[in-house]
Amino acid sequence: MREPPARTVTGLLDGVRAGLHGPDPAGQRVALAFTTAQAVRHEGRSGGYRNEVLSLRLGAAVGSCAVEPGTLTAGALDDCAGARVADLLDHPLLPVRIAALDAYLMHVRPHAPEHGARPHPLPAGGSLYRSRARARAVVDLLPPPAGGSPGRVLVVGVVNSLLERLRERGTRYVPCDLKGGATEWGEPVRTDALAELEHCDAVLASGMTLGNGTFQPLLDHAAATGKPLVMFAQTGSAVLPRFLGAGVTAVSAEPYPFFWLDGGPGTVHRYGGTR
Repeated sequence: MREPPARTVTGLLDGVRAGLHGPDPAGQRVALAFTTAQAVRHEGRSGGYRNEVLSLRLGAAVGSCAVEPGTLTAGALDDCAGARVADLLDHPLLPVRIAALDAYLMHVRPHAPEHGARPHPLPAGGSLYRSRARARAVVDLLPPPAGGSPGRVLVVGVVNSLLERLRERGTRYVPCDLKGGATEWGEPVRTDALAELEHCDAVLASGMTLGNGTFQPLLDHAAATGKPLVMFAQTGSAVLPRFLGAGVTAVSAEPYPFFWLDGGPGTVHRYGGTR
């Protein structure tokens, strides 16, 4: 029997703490905590960026949460290694709580067809080639633009390959990211996603919204209006499918190791959507 969807991040955390989604997290210990950092500047692109991700190993599962580079406290890894999942779900740092939640949910319900996941292969190749392949897998979860739906997509968490794919589809978009700045095509990046929601017909958002606390308002808006909400998730890849049917319409789930870590073939796991 399929579990009812989660409606709030707080409620999902409370349910896991109470043992409603699997074994008691007080009896589960994280064996390994690590960070992965990267800096990238693709050939032919005018700008570059940096990523940093906190990951926790629980059994065969790895849960992850992206953080702003350089912001993770020096003692965070020591706090996590060997700790009980139950304790990490109450950690003062939100990224630690999300990584622990992701690891636990990945442990109890890994990405598999019996859990609703549709594996989608990513080809081997260079970083930009693989980025564009992932962008197709993500963006094509949105309803097709024919008939005007979606007419305008709010993109929360700017990834130029995703914007490039939207442009190929002829889909209008509003780029939004807390860092601001400009896109590869010189478009201003908005910094207040909530201010743009009423002016857009669909939302395409990064799982990083879980780690910075901005996911819940997006979910609430989608649930109240029925607008499509598609999530692309390295952060919280096992968390976000739990919200399908409660505002989230589709998820591209990409657990560790991420596509940018090597040039070999890989897989993203797609949930919901039209394709």
